[in-house]
Amino acid sequence: MTAGEGKRSLEKGEYMAKIESLFTILDAEPQTRPLAGLARAAAEAPLDSTGCLTQYRPLVSRSILNKTVSRRGLPFTHAINPYRGCEFACRYCYARYTHEFLEMQPEQFERKIYFKENAAWLLEQELRRLKPGTEIALGTATDPYQPLERKLAITRSLLEVFARHSGFRLGIVTKSNLIARDVDLLQQIGKHNKLTVHLTITTMNAKLARVLEPRAPRPDLRMRTLKQLREAGLRAGVLCSPLMPGITDNPASIRAVARAAAEAGACFFAAGALFLKPCSLPTFLAFVQEHFPAQLAAYEKRYSTSAFVSPAYRQRTTELVETIRKEFKLGGRHMYEKSSAEEKPLVELQPWLPFGSA
Repeated sequence: MTAGEGKRSLEKGEYMAKIESLFTILDAEPQTRPLAGLARAAAEAPLDSTGCLTQYRPLVSRSILNKTVSRRGLPFTHAINPYRGCEFACRYCYARYTHEFLEMQPEQFERKIYFKENAAWLLEQELRRLKPGTEIALGTATDPYQPLERKLAITRSLLEVFARHSGFRLGIVTKSNLIARDVDLLQQIGKHNKLTVHLTITTMNAKLARVLEPRAPRPDLRMRTLKQLREAGLRAGVLCSPLMPGITDNPASIRAVARAAAEAGACFFAAGALFLKPCSLPTFLAFVQEHFPAQLAAYEKRYSTSAFVSPAYRQRTTELVETIRKEFKLGGRHMYEKSSAEEKPLVELQPWLPFGSA
């Protein structure tokens, strides 16, 4: 071994040691009481693999299909999330609270990703107990097409199950262009079920999207995927959510997303105001302080006492989005709204995320 090779080997060894040290710190969570239930299962889950400062671990699950309970009138009764935690690390993500059930801190939501074992088998058993017409949402808390899906294909295995069944209303929400991989299965599902695919695209500004949704695909890639889905005959559209006051809620920003959606052949366009649970507030405010410091005081005041925007603000943004939607002749999220692209009644949008119907 030459001196140069020895130096590179040493540097690599030091780098790996630092990585292992960081993971040790992440694992060293102070516990004030013994863990039980789901938290214990997560703590005892063996390390499967690692990514960029991210751990992936299996999680034993008794069910993959969860009954939804909400006072906000969500248009679906059951939800599926193949993963717990999401590597896209969106600064506004309301689902960080799900790691609280594992007795972990919200910031670990994007660093410790758990994948549910035997998901397809569980779904096969549970679908047999559901009535035809049951509304099911895939990807309500974490993205079903986040990076780990490329390797594990758990979401694809679930779609294979749906392809063998009929009569369900299935909605998929994602920010990932990876969904194009499964066009064949989506087409099969659409023949015997009511299927709607939602691409969440908050902004067409790639620079803003990179700091807002650090590991999600670029907006133009998502739009390109939307076009692929539409050309494949699938019902697909855009969720321009969340609308963030002073950041993405201006007419120019919304109009840019709507224009791109129309050019891609979107069936519908919808948007809702930012919804911030307490667990998400510190992460989002840190983002605002770094990138939009002039807006920090307004955000602290607006969300200090409530996770929701005011009714007046919600009404203004609803009217703005509706005006822009009609401007580009895009369909709405309700079953009986029409667009120039689809003169027949539209299938009800599945699902509408919590920040959109509060």
